Parts: sequence; C-alpha cells; structure tokens
Amino acid sequence: MSSPQLPDSLGIVTDEVADGVEALQEATRMLAGVALRSVDVLEGAVSLPQLRVLAVLADLGQARSARVATALGLEPSTITRLVDRLVAAGHVTRAMDPTNRSAVILELTGSGRHLVADVAAWRQAELRRILLRLAPGDRITLTTAVRQLIKAAGEGYGPIPRGPVPL
Repeated sequence: MSSPQLPDSLGIVTDEVADGVEALQEATRMLAGVALRSVDVLEGAVSLPQLRVLAVLADLGQARSARVATALGLEPSTITRLVDRLVAAGHVTRAMDPTNRSAVILELTGSGRHLVADVAAWRQAELRRILLRLAPGDRITLTTAVRQLIKAAGEGYGPIPRGPVPL
C-alpha cells in the first residue's frame, strides 16, 4: 500500500500538480496540432509566420510595422521580410506614416482578411467537432476550467492582443 502524498510548502499535493502539468502539456500539443492543421486550409498561400502577421493585423487593424513586430515578439527586420512577401502576394498594403516619414503603416487587404477568416472558421469547426465528442456536463466543466486557467495565466497569455500573439 502506498503512502499518501503530503502537501508541499504551499499546501499543494505534488502528484496533483504533476498530473495537471502533464494534462496541460498534452492539451498544448493537441491545440498546436489544430493550429498547424488549420494552415493547410490555405493550400500554401502563406507560411505559418506570415499567417501570424496577418492574424495580428486582423486584431490591430491598421498598425505601424514596429507595433506588429512588438506584438509578435520579433525584430523589425524580420517583419519587413515577412511583409515584403505578403505585400507582393496582395494580402497586406504598406504605406508611409504621414505623421512620421520613417514609420511604415501596414493594413490587411480583402485577400488577407479572407485568409485569416478561412483559418479561423476551420479552427472553430475543428474545435467544435472535438468538443461535441464530450458529454454536455464535461463541456461545461472544461469551458469553466479553461477560462479560469486563462485568467490565472495573466497578461501576455490568452486573448490579449497587446502582448506577444501566439498562432
């Protein structure tokens, strides 16, 4: 017979936390898989890094390229290279900021908005399919727990477009 686990210095049972961390790592892999598969919907129209730029612009609207770089946690030169390809493909427009000639303003075109919408629609459908495999009570429990987890994570994680935006 095994002895019961004792709480650590914070009063948390160690095995419980370890099980939670393992479950979260598995959920992260599953959600990352959904995100990666959603890019396949675009049939090579853009790469995952380019899609991240499009998604940030969808959240921010018209924005300076430096703001997009900050939101993605990337260097401005990296954004410039990514945006060059997106502009050439017709998914983003680039213009000089009339208030600051050294700043560049980026904005999605209709084509760019369409790509972001296609990916979002596919993800929503796939997540719905997965959720519908759960019993109704389990879906409610999961929804509550995920919202609590996002709140516990704090700023910089979850649906806050001001910090680095994962995609």
